[in-house]
Amino acid sequence: MNAAAPTASRKLTLDDIADQRAYERERQEFRSRMIEVKRRRRVAIGDLLTIMFENRDTMRLQIQEMVRVEKLLTDEAVMDELKAYNPMIPEPGQVCATLFLELTSEDQVREWLPKLAGLENSISLLLSDGSSVKGEIDALHAAGLTRDDVTAAVHYLTFHFTPDQIAAFQAGPVSVVCSQKNYVDSTVLSDATTSELLSDLLP
Repeated sequence: MNAAAPTASRKLTLDDIADQRAYERERQEFRSRMIEVKRRRRVAIGDLLTIMFENRDTMRLQIQEMVRVEKLLTDEAVMDELKAYNPMIPEPGQVCATLFLELTSEDQVREWLPKLAGLENSISLLLSDGSSVKGEIDALHAAGLTRDDVTAAVHYLTFHFTPDQIAAFQAGPVSVVCSQKNYVDSTVLSDATTSELLSDLLP
């Protein structure tokens, strides 16, 4: 029996990133389309947390905008952006997300960053069978969290699923849960969001 062909990686390459003139030609249409994609992928957890489930297109938008704003003209400069953002593109069996603390004042920052210490280890997806998949931070991000008594305003999480967990995700419903002791809250994912994430999880 022949082995199944390996699934092509979803990661972006230099060829996927348009130069500045080419990007200007597509930018309006691309950004308009991505507003709707990001709306389906953005979920509020209570009043202070927002989680954005990333995919190849959201990361391409991020890189293209960085290239545009910073006027990056060399392959080496663009490669630095690819190295930074490619880890947030989920491969089959994964969901990747950016977690934002929506703090709008200095008083909120001073109050909540210490209160939510350990937040990055407190986010999970609760599945229909009662099991959960915990978000994990990568080693580079973890190394940047130099204090145990305070959190950061932005975190990058990856959720790794087994085949059984993917099946439970498909059966629905699914909730995103924060279990940090000072911020216990959850949100049931909409049908539109679960459909988006299934496109990440399935080959």
